[in-house]
Amino acid sequence: MPLHFTGLVPLLQVFDMAESIRFYRDLLGFEIVSHSPEIEAAEGRYFHWAWLRSGGAEVMLNTAYDAGERPSSREGHRWRGHEDTGLFIGCPDVDGAYDYLRSKGLAVDRPVVAPYGMKQLYVRDPDGYSLCFQAPTTTRT
Repeated sequence: MPLHFTGLVPLLQVFDMAESIRFYRDLLGFEIVSHSPEIEAAEGRYFHWAWLRSGGAEVMLNTAYDAGERPSSREGHRWRGHEDTGLFIGCPDVDGAYDYLRSKGLAVDRPVVAPYGMKQLYVRDPDGYSLCFQAPTTTRT
């Protein structure tokens, strides 16, 4: 019998949970489904893990450092690899997403149509992960 899957939720390591929550929840509109207990640490009050959802898109965030162990800035060698990770998120109104993100002050390039017929808008989250908001189109380049 083949395996039966019901979803996929990537887990991303983040440097600053509060910053990531502001990006995913406050800017992109994801809702927090669940999170670990809040703690008080040198970095402030936060939680180490969160599960977020927007429509059918889900992502989990986990702090890369334990409480009190986070360095003062991102270590380049640790975070550089995030540039290779891309999350492709279905978004029926890519142009509307572009206008919305620009209105929030995010510097983003205009959407483009990929050779395989997907209109795509790329942004980077605070930790360098690539997010592509996309929708199929009949236009092929």
